[in-house]
Amino acid sequence: MEAHTSIAPNQKTSKRPLVLASIMLAMFLAAIEATIVSTAMPSIVAALGGFSLYSWVFSAYLLTNASTVLIFGKLSDLFGRKPIFLIGISLFLTGSLLCGFATSMTTLIVFRFLQGIGAGALMPIASTIVGDLYTKEERAQIQGYLSSVWGISAVTGPALGGFFVDYLNWRYVFWMNLPLGVLAIIGVVWFFHENVEKKSHSIDFAGSALLMIGISSLMVLLVEGGIGIPWQSPLAIGLLLIFGICLIGFYIQEKRALDPMMPFSIWEYRSITIANVTSLITGMILIGVSSYLPAFVQGVMGMSATVAGFTLTTMSIGWPVSSMIAGRLLLKIGFRATSLIGGVALVVGGLFFFLLSPDKGPVWAAIGSFFIGIGMGMSTTSFIVSIQSTVDWKTRGIATASNMFMRSIGSAIGAAILGGVLNSVIQTTIEEKQLGESVTLDTVNQLLDKEGRANLSSSTQVALKEALTLGLHQVYLGLLVLAVISLVLILFLPKGEKT
Repeated sequence: MEAHTSIAPNQKTSKRPLVLASIMLAMFLAAIEATIVSTAMPSIVAALGGFSLYSWVFSAYLLTNASTVLIFGKLSDLFGRKPIFLIGISLFLTGSLLCGFATSMTTLIVFRFLQGIGAGALMPIASTIVGDLYTKEERAQIQGYLSSVWGISAVTGPALGGFFVDYLNWRYVFWMNLPLGVLAIIGVVWFFHENVEKKSHSIDFAGSALLMIGISSLMVLLVEGGIGIPWQSPLAIGLLLIFGICLIGFYIQEKRALDPMMPFSIWEYRSITIANVTSLITGMILIGVSSYLPAFVQGVMGMSATVAGFTLTTMSIGWPVSSMIAGRLLLKIGFRATSLIGGVALVVGGLFFFLLSPDKGPVWAAIGSFFIGIGMGMSTTSFIVSIQSTVDWKTRGIATASNMFMRSIGSAIGAAILGGVLNSVIQTTIEEKQLGESVTLDTVNQLLDKEGRANLSSSTQVALKEALTLGLHQVYLGLLVLAVISLVLILFLPKGEKT
């Protein structure tokens, strides 16, 4: 099916460059939130206390972001992109303002939930607005610009976070969003015009509730499983049951709803199904690299955090650069061929990580990271443009959101599975080497810090390095397998541009 090249005919001509600048600014705020907060977290914990809740500052944002992205995508199809985008950015800015005023770790986490809800609207709707305003030919290049936002935020986030902590106050990490967010609102209000057909809508409240409860249960289990919640505990089993019941209930509800939250018809397109399943896999690869590469560089190679950051920065460079190139390749060789280049790059990156050893050095790790970035940029840009060219305006919002949702869920699943593999191998190695009761999984944290390593005996250091190396090698074997699976899936994409 050929898509509409613009949203339901505009009464006024939107000033596309200014609208693009506004939505890129909004996307930048949502994207930078993870990296800029990570830099400020030691200062935040020092001020607010509650170290045991450390991980939830990140998890709260991820959880509500993932559980609302599909809902906002659907609402934008019903009521138009503009009002839903403005609601999303308003929630995000309100959450940012309140985070800056937080007086305890608990209140900070609550306000991060609110921030995450707003971010759930920003990401998919920004990409959908581009799909509405630009033709298929233009869309390929513009989506590359949007992808570059991720690279820019990854590079500038830690630097900005450090600046605010060192020269102002950690609260400005959140408050910096306010003036930039207001600029984005002004740009969208003044320069983006859409003419949405006025008619009554049947809102699928039941489907929305089942989706949010089910995904939230899954995300809590994946984030806390094996850490705060033992895998075989009644709570873990209960969360899994809630997810399963809600999933079944959601399917039944969507089949009978007049205007379903998730129209299953979009999954009948092979290009969308393959793109979404592959995005689930690449989401697992992405979290595997970003979470565990610093551990190898610091813990096994004994390098500094700065060097570890460099090895990840190369991925942040490869992603936007390849996205820009993908925008041009899409028009010349098509979606499938461009995606295949991305799939091959992921496998090459996976091979670099599989062959990674302490003597290879950080440059080897950085090259592998760069290839992963190339693969992500090529594939994600191809998928989004392909999806938006497959469906019409009425389902473009939910179709775009479904792809981002699958990648988010993939990251959460990947974090749980790969983290479980790593912990299991390390624990087994510690037991085999009989290092004593004082040496546990948490002792591995000391390998990541120069002062911490100095407090360990040389024999313990050697044993823990070996354990960490073996564990991470299994993680990287998993990444290579996932990369190969993603390449095989891409081979099943339709050869023609039309589905």
